[in-house]
Amino acid sequence: MVKPGETFEPRQLDTPLDEMVRKQGGRRSQTHSKTKRGRYIQSRPAPGDTSDMAFDATLRAAAPFQRQRESLKRSQDVAFAIRRGDYQKKVRVRKTANLILFLVDGSWSMAVAERMSATKGAILSLLTDAYQRRDRVGLVVFQKDRATLVLSPTNSVLLAQRALVNIPVGGKTPLSSGLMMAYEVIKREKVLHPDVQPLLLVLTDGAGNVALGSRPVQVEVAELAGMFKQDNIHSVVINMEQKVFDQGLAQLLADQMGGVCYTIEDLRGDTLYETVQKEMLAPSLPAYRDVGGK
Repeated sequence: MVKPGETFEPRQLDTPLDEMVRKQGGRRSQTHSKTKRGRYIQSRPAPGDTSDMAFDATLRAAAPFQRQRESLKRSQDVAFAIRRGDYQKKVRVRKTANLILFLVDGSWSMAVAERMSATKGAILSLLTDAYQRRDRVGLVVFQKDRATLVLSPTNSVLLAQRALVNIPVGGKTPLSSGLMMAYEVIKREKVLHPDVQPLLLVLTDGAGNVALGSRPVQVEVAELAGMFKQDNIHSVVINMEQKVFDQGLAQLLADQMGGVCYTIEDLRGDTLYETVQKEMLAPSLPAYRDVGGK
């Protein structure tokens, strides 16, 4: 069992988010570029589009039709005839960074302090690894009546270690506040770093009981969760409730976010770490999974 403040030996965490390929250690994620910046890796058909044309691929596309275009070549007095349908556009990739944001339920609804202890250990291991990969990491904790940005997105492992040691527990579950703050942090990071690839890890049992306004908590949570799905923010929910008491709220939250839900019967730092790593290495359709189960 991981104790508060303890860490695991850092392990590699790959995050193949949408359109990303991890190449080497450090800041090595690559994303498809929609501009003329980046390395040309392949081409795609782009009839009539001359912006950032892949001339080599365009010539190859037109080559098989040269005999059929003899009359066109004579009329235009050219040796090689290219039509608009032959046009090929360059597909480029460029290096980018990841944002790994942890949204942690610090309320007593997560059951016992030992569970938070294991969570601290696993998160710290992931944060340490993310630092080694030079990704930016952040931490939002929600408890009592508010959400707190414990760690603003950073690549400083020292700041992360200090923040994790002092995570408070107890009180109610302001899930709505947590989701709102997480969404705002991600959107702000996207403005500051347009190419950043966000990943949200939500550790909760999904039992929110503090509303932001006058509407029912469940309505607020559904609406806020839907914003992550609408914006295609890669989200993973880690169900912190014991199976015997599970009401399916974490799964519902994952569905609303367009993400995936894991439940961990015997929560330990290493099982939590391995569960998250497995999901990052093999993203799949939203589902409910038991660690060690089918």
